Amino acid sequence: MKQSHYFIPTLRENPSDAHIPSHSLMLRAGFVRQVGAGIFSFLPLGFRAFQKAINIVRSEMDAIGAQEFLLPALNPIEIWEQTGRVEAMGDVLFHIKNREGLVLAPTHEEIITYHAAHHIKSYKELPQIWYQIQTKFRNEPRPKSGILRGRQFTMKDAYSLDTSNEGLDVNYQKHYDAYCKIFDRCGLKYFVVGASSGAMGGSKSQEFMLESDAGEDLVAIDDAGYSANSEVATSALTPLERNEANAEIEKFATPNAKTIDDLVEQFGLDERVCAKSVVYVADSKPILILMRGNDQLNETKLSSVLGTNNFRPAESSELLENTGANAGSIGPYGLKTKMRIIADNLLKNCNGLVSGANEDGFHFKNLDINRDAKIEGYFDLRTVQDGEPSIESGKPLRIVKAIELGHIFKLGTRYSESLNARFLDSEGKEKPIIMGSYGIGIERILASYIEQNFDDKGVIWNKSLAPFTVHILTLAANKFENVKTFADELYDKLIVQGIEVLYDDRNEGPGVKFNDADLIGMPIQVIIGNRGLEKGELEVKLRRSGERLIIPVDNFVAELQKLISQLD
Repeated sequence: MKQSHYFIPTLRENPSDAHIPSHSLMLRAGFVRQVGAGIFSFLPLGFRAFQKAINIVRSEMDAIGAQEFLLPALNPIEIWEQTGRVEAMGDVLFHIKNREGLVLAPTHEEIITYHAAHHIKSYKELPQIWYQIQTKFRNEPRPKSGILRGRQFTMKDAYSLDTSNEGLDVNYQKHYDAYCKIFDRCGLKYFVVGASSGAMGGSKSQEFMLESDAGEDLVAIDDAGYSANSEVATSALTPLERNEANAEIEKFATPNAKTIDDLVEQFGLDERVCAKSVVYVADSKPILILMRGNDQLNETKLSSVLGTNNFRPAESSELLENTGANAGSIGPYGLKTKMRIIADNLLKNCNGLVSGANEDGFHFKNLDINRDAKIEGYFDLRTVQDGEPSIESGKPLRIVKAIELGHIFKLGTRYSESLNARFLDSEGKEKPIIMGSYGIGIERILASYIEQNFDDKGVIWNKSLAPFTVHILTLAANKFENVKTFADELYDKLIVQGIEVLYDDRNEGPGVKFNDADLIGMPIQVIIGNRGLEKGELEVKLRRSGERLIIPVDNFVAELQKLISQLD
């Protein structure tokens, strides 16, 4: 492609609204342009990289026997209502106002299950793996970070259909392996974590993550091997041992203590013996949750315990009405209203605790959680903190930001039962199809790659994702006819050899050409100037290392092909 006829609107300055490298560089290099909040157009150069990523994903999906579909982005809402996900998705789901009863699909479990329900009848037709690469729509409340989080994006979503959990295990592993191959081929440094299934549901899920300050997920990592999304991560902290002396519960005045830190500072308490009470309203009923010290309640874990996403923190008036006190003086003993009480595992069997007395300005000491509180159950409810011991190695955990590249789920029968997708087994018994779901964000592959591969000059593409492999740059071609003639001939030769080449034939100075070439980042730059041609040689620059090679004109194409074969 000749650059004089190719649309690459590069920018010299960093856009003011771009706060992470991939966003800034994709705008500066002319890969994308923003149309609205979370809405982007891919321009020709960026679209070539986009297609490269899609081709890698498609080839690995085809390799595991998956069959490609193209499903509608416009869905009847009643199908989504059958699975309960209209409510679960909330405002993230786009509704069509001028055509009631239609939504824009953020994912396609419902539609895949709809087709399975209408066409899969026998165990002989299973297993199946169906997938698509298609536009998705999610009404992100705060779209940011460029194409990492948009309201319109492209996803490869795949679905496995099986007769048994053993079959699901096989197909789940196939996708796990395929994802590793995809991200390896794309040149991404990633890791895999246990994750929450969230609104998707199911028994197990894992995320393929990339450590990055641009990420919106927090991940707990033990460098010896353990890793998990902070939504589900656990650590090896142990509960306090019970005190042999077990004094009676006693109320004491705490007029100026409204937080755990206040209690610690004013009364010299060990933070770990302070039992913090938080009240939520779940399905319209109050529930009190006990946490240790300043531990933070993890709402994703709470959702799993409660079996619903329909909960929220209690409002001030609800606290007073149900406990008799305001925030900071609430506890499990002497509640005004009987309510369900659950506690974090670190409080199990503890005594000698301090908690609110359900009276403003007062707390209890010597609380025995077994004697004085009616705890329905103990659960892992806390958010793991940096430096806590790993449950696998005991080594300190690191809490890092990460980008989610892909997510795989064992869905089980949630969708097949809701949408009546059933099959007859070998004994003629009707059973629900067992499903898995597997997603990859195409835009995230590109943005994540750039987050890991750039310098102060621009993007550094590898061979797999680069829009073009070779970038020809001419120097003073308008002054030296031999430079233009040679460059034109070389360009034609490379195309005949099947090499993807971008030819900068613009009438621009060397500085502009070199800066643009480094900014857009093709792996190999071929620099053609009169002085080199007079010596019978060409200069080649490797973008990643900055190494410059002098190669004789004779047999140049063959030598260039060797260089290309050695690229990562």
